[in-house]
Amino acid sequence: MALAKTLTAVGTVALARCGGRPFGTHLFSVWPGAAFAATAFPVRCAPGDNLALHVAVAQAPTGSALVVDVAGESEYGYVDEILAVAARTRGIAGIILDGCVRDIAAIAECELPVFGTGVSVREVGHDAGGSVGRRVDMEATGPVPLSVRRGDWIVADDDGVVCLPRGQVSTIIADTMSSISRSREIIDAVSAGESTLDLLGLDPSRVAGWEGAGDHSADFGGRRSRPRALNPRRDPRAGEHPAARTRRGPCSAVTDVYGGE
Repeated sequence: MALAKTLTAVGTVALARCGGRPFGTHLFSVWPGAAFAATAFPVRCAPGDNLALHVAVAQAPTGSALVVDVAGESEYGYVDEILAVAARTRGIAGIILDGCVRDIAAIAECELPVFGTGVSVREVGHDAGGSVGRRVDMEATGPVPLSVRRGDWIVADDDGVVCLPRGQVSTIIADTMSSISRSREIIDAVSAGESTLDLLGLDPSRVAGWEGAGDHSADFGGRRSRPRALNPRRDPRAGEHPAARTRRGPCSAVTDVYGGE
């Protein structure tokens, strides 16, 4: 799907900056380089039990992501090789889990993107119930949980996991595109030798030990300097690193997929 490719290419850092809601920093990718974007299929497991996960793998739409609340009992290996292979075979895009996993080498081998809180050999039960397809509240940065509903977009990569609430995806992507263009211009200017202090309008006199190199001491004589004006009409891809261009390549598809939220 074009929208999934666009969101994966944009990445979680840019999306979080522009309205994407980040999950907690406790989540990590089971294998480096795992990344995906997909609509959420919420799952709530009973503590120490993964029956609901097995049901979700059998029932979730192809291409969706399982977002799994384990009811605060994280110290079990809720996802193992069997579940990972089953999910991959069924076309599940990835699993976000507020709990531990096991068989991590096998999960990496089957290349299912799984993000969890840790690794545990402690086995789970398979008979305590739970729920699928209903809203779940996931741990997030700060005291307020992150509510995830079926149909919200989930984006995950090595930098973290974010949720884009359904109905807000178009706005978040549009803001993200503008932010990326601005960031590329700044990176190009830094690569050409310009200072981040000038480009971002930062006040170095607030930092103890600043020696006033260059013209900065004059610029900040009781006032903030204005950052160098960057030309918004300039092609932000000009001169950028090939890896960054690959990262952003599918973004041109955004205008074609706004209707697909």
